Amino acid sequence: MTDFSKLVGLDPDEVITHSYLRDVRMPSGTTIALITLDNGRDHTRPSTLGPATLLELSGVLDALKARAAKKEIDGVAVVGKQFIFAAGADLSKVEDIPDRETGVLMAKLGHETLGKLSELGVPSFVFYNGLALGGGVEIGLNAHYRTIDSSVPAFALPEVFLGIIPGWGGAWILPNLIGIENALEVIISNPLKNNRMLKAPQVLELGIADAMFGPANFLEDSLKWADSVLTGKTKVKRKNEPGKIERAVKWDVAIGIADKMLASRIGRVAKSPYRALELLKAAKNTDKKTGFAAEDEALADLISGDQFRASIYAFNLVQKRAKKPAGAPDKALARPVTKVGVIGAGLMATQFALLFVRRLQVPVVITDLDQERVDKGVATIRGEIDDLLGKGRIGSDEANRLKALVTGTTDKADFADCDWVIEAVFEELGVKQQVFADVETHISPEAILATNTSSLSVEQIGARLKHPERVVGFHFFNPVAVMPLIEVVKTPKTNDEALSTAMVTAAKLRKNAVITADTPGFVVNRILAKLLGEAMHAVEVGTPFDTVVEAVRPFGLPMDPFVLLELVGLKVGAHVLDTHHAAFPERFFESPALHELAEYGRLFEKDAKGASKGIDPKVLKIVQKHRIPDSTPYTADELRARVEDGLADEIHRMLEDEVVGAPEDIDLCLILGAGWPFPMGGATPYLDRVGASERVFGGTFHTPRIIGVA
Repeated sequence: MTDFSKLVGLDPDEVITHSYLRDVRMPSGTTIALITLDNGRDHTRPSTLGPATLLELSGVLDALKARAAKKEIDGVAVVGKQFIFAAGADLSKVEDIPDRETGVLMAKLGHETLGKLSELGVPSFVFYNGLALGGGVEIGLNAHYRTIDSSVPAFALPEVFLGIIPGWGGAWILPNLIGIENALEVIISNPLKNNRMLKAPQVLELGIADAMFGPANFLEDSLKWADSVLTGKTKVKRKNEPGKIERAVKWDVAIGIADKMLASRIGRVAKSPYRALELLKAAKNTDKKTGFAAEDEALADLISGDQFRASIYAFNLVQKRAKKPAGAPDKALARPVTKVGVIGAGLMATQFALLFVRRLQVPVVITDLDQERVDKGVATIRGEIDDLLGKGRIGSDEANRLKALVTGTTDKADFADCDWVIEAVFEELGVKQQVFADVETHISPEAILATNTSSLSVEQIGARLKHPERVVGFHFFNPVAVMPLIEVVKTPKTNDEALSTAMVTAAKLRKNAVITADTPGFVVNRILAKLLGEAMHAVEVGTPFDTVVEAVRPFGLPMDPFVLLELVGLKVGAHVLDTHHAAFPERFFESPALHELAEYGRLFEKDAKGASKGIDPKVLKIVQKHRIPDSTPYTADELRARVEDGLADEIHRMLEDEVVGAPEDIDLCLILGAGWPFPMGGATPYLDRVGASERVFGGTFHTPRIIGVA
């Protein structure tokens, strides 16, 4: 028996999830030993599985195995406290793991404990009565049978999202339970789609759960169902029984497709998706013992490495710091928003209007230069609502109510009773100043004026107003419905009421808001401008495009600089670079080549299906025409160091200038607004790790640095 006492010592203050046991005598005469997992807290503190928790559960299962041998019980079932089954391993002390050997112990403890559910001598059941994540899901996978409450809102194996793998049986059991394609979706695809969760009906459809019952009598119905299985009345049939799972060809083909998908979407820097893929591939022909041993080694490697430490740092930013934004005024100062005005009826404006009407459930009025544009905008918004209805995301009553709340006008007098007005017009200072000056004559002095500018001075946008203190930057990222960040920009004149209203409104929109100073590019665009500017400068000195891509690959970004440029739009990219060069000419490059490329309209040559065939030959000619005389191309290593040092310098300057309050806010913006990957932890841990911080300013952004263990 392995000695796990070392693990308990790592977390002496663990909030233990106890295993409360009672016997349930069923009408048929069977006895089911029911374990209830409960940490004694309400639903806001989900039950987690720390070392002491697992050891207590292990002891309870040992006792039940002994009782089963004496024929005292016929089955064992596990359920959670109200609304919660279990939220997986306790990650609060993971940074205290001192070495790889301790990581192996963590993996082994999970396997030894949960594995006992299949070795009790009687059938085991898990009743997923609420949220189940990670190790919580794996409790059920180790049992013989599973039921799920139809109202369960979140069910997932999110480990790859956090830089590790499902290491308590999930990577081996799941593909052998539901087939390789379904397992790839749950273990790899969903975590990489912003940690997508399954709902109960999907869990049933995939074959993870054997039965689903409503919440009103979930436990009673699950016990009755378990009794019927024990008595033989119910024969559990699974569409993916081990004998029915196709292994000869489909398994390897699915793994190959997944590998190519990962490489194209995230590159090869992130380790956890590829370790998970290795385990899933091996699960095809290995037994449980071998599969569990492979999980132990993979989990230990990852849990002791830099990427997992960075992932936990990023996870804590998103889960904790984002919930309590630095510098936010008292929420009580926020003004109620009972009607929203949107200036503009184009793509961004209609996205704003749809988001506001869905989340705030208040009237939204849009305006533009003429009735035709207004009518088109309103039709677009209502069409999007119909699409939501068609996808089952909303019901018909809600769809009708939302459509009725959306109106359009060419008369800004219809904005008179708006509490919040946001503009989404052309990115030109004079235009934005004029539309705000026009609308101010119609609205109350207390109404908030928000601008979505990505690069202009928010203070200057409000300079012509009688009440500039009401103006706030409210910078969304595209696509508006998907991207979780809003940069809330505070000018020197913005008052606390306007700032508080912006922060409260962002939260009601289900977005994470970070307060920034009114400075060019704010946070995300300033850092991306540095990266994209260096990339364009590199090709203008003769560096091949492929070399630039190779140079920045270790950053682990979701796309290379040129794919990103084409995605945001070449004209937008050129404008952003111009703005930053004008503000900081000694540190940001302008790019004549990019301006001509913007006129040409693309960087990549595409095939008939729209897939990239590589850099367009005409693009190479345009770049060559703008080659800087007597310049020398960079090697990949030279350019990588140059970009790293440039980013370290720029972020250090931003912190000294108090653009945001701390490095954590920089990283939060990059993670939520630019897709900076969790395994990198944002920019600052990476720059510390590679030595750029030391090279540039003789220190580090974090003390101690966020690195792995020996």
